[in-house]
Amino acid sequence: MYIVHSIFDVPVEKAEEVIAIYRNRSKLVDQAPGFRQFQLLHNQKKPGELTVEITWEDKQSYLNWVSGEDFKRIHDLEKKYPDQELAAIRPIVKMFEVVAQ
Repeated sequence: MYIVHSIFDVPVEKAEEVIAIYRNRSKLVDQAPGFRQFQLLHNQKKPGELTVEITWEDKQSYLNWVSGEDFKRIHDLEKKYPDQELAAIRPIVKMFEVVAQ
């Protein structure tokens, strides 16, 4: 298994707005070969920190997703978000291979 975290900080007063966006996400990634699970994590000690966690069958499935058209389409939409402060946020991406369960 392969897990990818996209960690980003949003203004605390906009955290619920961003959470609502993810609750209503397009779910295109859910159809990608090798996709297993999507979760949005809200850091309870840092209220403005959100983490998108996506679990994949393997690293190649993830690499196929990020090089595909649906990935590009989703991220192009994010750049056009009306709230330019939110649109300008860039996540820190961390990738993990599951080595024991």
